[in-house]
Amino acid sequence: MEMTFRWYGIDDPIPLEYIRQIPRVTGIVSALYDVPIGDIWSIEKISALQRRIESVGLKFSVIESIPVHEDIKLGLPTRDELIENYCQSIRNMGSLGIKILCYNFMPVFDWTRSDLALKHSDGSTSLSYDHDQLKKINLRKDSLDLPGWATSYKKKQLEELLDAYSEVDDKMLWSNLEYFLKKVVPVAEEYGVKMGIHPDDPPWPIFDLPRIITNESALDRFIKIVDSSSNGITFCTGSFGPNSKMDLIKCIRKYGAMGRIPFTHLRNIKRTGEFSFHEVEHPTEFGDVNMYEVVKAYIEIGFTGAIRPDHGRMIWDEKGRPGYGLYDRALGAMYLTGLWEGIQKTIKENEEKKIK
Repeated sequence: MEMTFRWYGIDDPIPLEYIRQIPRVTGIVSALYDVPIGDIWSIEKISALQRRIESVGLKFSVIESIPVHEDIKLGLPTRDELIENYCQSIRNMGSLGIKILCYNFMPVFDWTRSDLALKHSDGSTSLSYDHDQLKKINLRKDSLDLPGWATSYKKKQLEELLDAYSEVDDKMLWSNLEYFLKKVVPVAEEYGVKMGIHPDDPPWPIFDLPRIITNESALDRFIKIVDSSSNGITFCTGSFGPNSKMDLIKCIRKYGAMGRIPFTHLRNIKRTGEFSFHEVEHPTEFGDVNMYEVVKAYIEIGFTGAIRPDHGRMIWDEKGRPGYGLYDRALGAMYLTGLWEGIQKTIKENEEKKIK
């Protein structure tokens, strides 16, 4: 496996040089944040970012993400041109040797939280989600500053999107995803790029918008659309974790054995209700994700893809992008690599004892 770390480019308050100092972290997960959604990611721009990352001795391992334009998700007539632009971006990244692409198919909003700084008894803060609080919000009347989603929408733009999606149900969204995949996955396969769809976060509908990548049955349906290792899953334990009916370990073994998990986000959460949770420290004891069993499953299936410690708490008075501070994610990386080494060596020792 390759341990990676997300970096938000030159505007990230965390320098690449600091990330380089985290033991065992060799790869960077990043993106182009100045390219309008739907435009082609040029080789020149991707290459410039790659050179900056490589200049400190790290590898540009994963693009997360090339956003999918809303017209594609809505199935509008403009989608073909936008999909071709997406295909060209895949060609360009593949030509530069960047082989993993994380993306999502969530309508309008990316990951969503109700609080970016929930205070804990030890003084740390973390991201949290309260469904009851979210249900009180009227997007057509309330201010557009909900934590966790893009604030770039102007009121009229958001209203137009909400109107457009009022005609889109799960069936139609699945159909539009299938159309997209059948166009882009063959290109990814040709250029050696493994695409990994990120699950919906949280894994249930919000604001009456359809959300479809939410559970095991959805993943079963997804991987059958295009039978290719380039049509994979970014398996995020923190996104699937709030769904108490989701057997994370079973799914990792199942889809990992198929070669359908090129990239994984390892994050722990604590469920506080059927549709509520907050994010916690990475070790198993603090949440509802058994991180020991998660790592063990990846080792036993021979996982060779990329891992990144996902959202961390804000600790030690650090100020920065919520969920993406340096300190707690660095601690997470060390915890995960320690687990990996310990489990891997134990498995090897047990196998050697059997031979003797």
